[in-house]
Amino acid sequence: MKRRIKSVLKYIPLCLAGLFFFVPFIWLISTSLKSSDQIFSYPPEWIPKPAKFSNYREAFEAIPYLKYILNTMKTTSLAVLGNVLSAPMIGYAFGKLKWPGRDKVFMLVVATMMLPFTVTMIPLYSLFSRLGWINTYIPLVLPDFLGTAYFIFLMRQFYRNLPDEFMEAARIDGASELWVYARIALPLEKPAVVTVALFSFVWSWTDFMGPLIYLTKSSKWTISLGLSQFTNTYGVDWALLMAASAIAILPMVILFFFLQKYFVEGSMSSGVKG
Repeated sequence: MKRRIKSVLKYIPLCLAGLFFFVPFIWLISTSLKSSDQIFSYPPEWIPKPAKFSNYREAFEAIPYLKYILNTMKTTSLAVLGNVLSAPMIGYAFGKLKWPGRDKVFMLVVATMMLPFTVTMIPLYSLFSRLGWINTYIPLVLPDFLGTAYFIFLMRQFYRNLPDEFMEAARIDGASELWVYARIALPLEKPAVVTVALFSFVWSWTDFMGPLIYLTKSSKWTISLGLSQFTNTYGVDWALLMAASAIAILPMVILFFFLQKYFVEGSMSSGVKG
C-alpha cells in the first residue's frame, strides 16, 4: 500500500508538469478554430462555439502552403542526411580512435557551441555570397554534412559508453577501422543516431533565421518564412496563423511519437562521461 501511494505521489507532479507543457499546444488548436472575435474575448474560451474549421482551408488558400512544405521537406531531408552521415563518423573518431591532439581538437569543436549565431552570421553570409550560393539551399544544408558540434558531442559521449572489447577483438582478427565502425559500432549506435536525426529534423524544420538570411525569392521559402505572411502592417491574422502553424508542427509530433523509444534510449545512453 505504501509503495502504491509513493508511486501515485511520484506521478502526480510528472502529470502536472506534462499538462503545463501541453497547454500551449491545446491553446494553439483552440485558437485555430476560433473567429477573430472569439480570440480576444474575455474570459478566454478554450472550446470555441461554433468551431470554425474553415480557418484551415483559408490558411491553405492564403499562401502557397504546399510549395513551402515541399521546400521545407527538401532542406530538412538533406540536413538530416548530412547529420546522420557526419556526426556518427566524427564522433567515433573522437570517442574511440587515438590520435595526437584529439582531446584539444574536441574541446575546440565543443567551444564553437558557445558562439551565438549572430557572431558567425555576417562572415558566413559573405562567404556564401562570394560563392554564389545565395537563394539556394546549399547554405542551409552544407554545414550539416561537415558536422554539427552538438551532434558530434552527442555521438562522442555515446561511443565513450561502448566497451572496447568487441572492437579490439575485431582489430586483432585483422579487421580494418572502417569495417569495425560499419559492422560493430554503427549497429550499436542506432538509438543515438535516431536521436540525432530527430533533433536535426526539428531544428531544420523550424529554422527561421537561416532561410530569412539566404532565401530572398519567395518561391524558395520554407514554411517558417511562409507563416510570416500572416503578419502585415495592420496586425496579425491569428486564427489563420494558428491553423497554419498547427499543420506545420504535425510532422514533428507524429515523428516523435513513433521514435520516442529510440529518442529516450539515445538520450540516456549518450549521457556525459569523461
